[in-house]
Amino acid sequence: MAKSPEEEHSQKAFGWAARDSSGILSPFRFSRRENADDDVTIKVLFCGVCHSDLHSAKNEWGFTNFPVVPGHEIVGVVTNTGNNVEKFKVGDRVGVGVIVGSCMKCDTCQEDLENYCPQVIYTYNSQHHDHDRTKTYGGYSDMIVVHHRYVLRFPDNLPPDAGAPLLCAGITAYSPMKYYGMTEPGKHLGVAGLGGLGHITVKIGKAFGLKVTVISSSPAKEDEAIKTLGADSFLLSSDPAKLKEAMGSMDYIIDTVSAVHALAPLIGLLKLNGKLVTVGLPDKPLELPIFPLVLGRKLVGGSDIGGMKETQEMLDFCAKHNITSDIELIRMDYINTAMERLAKSDVRYRFVIDVANSLT
Repeated sequence: MAKSPEEEHSQKAFGWAARDSSGILSPFRFSRRENADDDVTIKVLFCGVCHSDLHSAKNEWGFTNFPVVPGHEIVGVVTNTGNNVEKFKVGDRVGVGVIVGSCMKCDTCQEDLENYCPQVIYTYNSQHHDHDRTKTYGGYSDMIVVHHRYVLRFPDNLPPDAGAPLLCAGITAYSPMKYYGMTEPGKHLGVAGLGGLGHITVKIGKAFGLKVTVISSSPAKEDEAIKTLGADSFLLSSDPAKLKEAMGSMDYIIDTVSAVHALAPLIGLLKLNGKLVTVGLPDKPLELPIFPLVLGRKLVGGSDIGGMKETQEMLDFCAKHNITSDIELIRMDYINTAMERLAKSDVRYRFVIDVANSLT
């Protein structure tokens, strides 16, 4: 007979879980594996609330295996290390992002692209094929045990609460900029959507020396885009005249919108050889017009977080440039209200749970 989540392992753990597609989270007792030779045990201090946590809790992508403990923007402190762990010691401040495992042997793993490994293990709603096929539970919990390869050094000068969202949102913005060559100072970057992901994309773009325009359907966001986040300009995507004026003016666009939306206007904004990279994950296919791609030698691509080496590089880059997320710090028992507000985009710009001080 299958063991209950609380009896699977020897270390007792406590968090909040969603049990069904209502997405309502409530207190949940479960267990974590013992700290093995390659493992790091971490006391969770803070955990960001990512839009994918909401998708997963409500099973909007159709592959949630309930109960699910979300959370993959984790900052904590090391409480135990295995015999083979040299990089971390007890008391170190560390981060855990979207993945906690991969095969470590395939070509992508060898190239430090563990996030693209066919056997990638996600921080929650995944399976530990490297251990015992038990389920992974995320950071809305008091502690976590992770193989040291997937643990990140969290820079001292980054605040652990406002820095937490970098572990998903930060790398999701940074990786495509590096890969698609969006780092040339003076080039023009459009950022579509100004949410948790978009606002960090603006900050990283500015740190690379790019001219940044925020593209949003919400006129209310113009002030904060320019005055608070430091964008150079703002383009209202619901204003056809303004869109027409800006046609062919951007070198790159990073599209962070996770709702179904039209790609044609964004492609129209690109210059010759322009690149549109999508990082949002709408739950239905988008329509892709081919004529403007062919006639402007334009490219539409995608990108998914980054490998461990690049994620560390991103954290160090953000520490150097003082890039953090704009957050609203919440207690664990506020999470269901936070999820309702997140669904309505009513947060500037990222909820972060004060796990250590509020998980009781």
